[in-house]
Amino acid sequence: MGHEGEVLESYVTRTRDKDAALRFMNKALKRHGSPAAITTDGLRSYGAALRELGCVGRQETAR
Repeated sequence: MGHEGEVLESYVTRTRDKDAALRFMNKALKRHGSPAAITTDGLRSYGAALRELGCVGRQETAR
């Protein structure tokens, strides 16, 4: 979400594995820079992707 709470990116895939999460996160970070917080659902593949990117401390989970 942006600084005013709007959704900056969303992504729908047939599978939601670590590779898909990494592709999405790389694309979003390239377009929007490095945010203070990254809100995802609780799926573990997002946590794994964020660990690989060094952003794990910025993850917030929501439904």
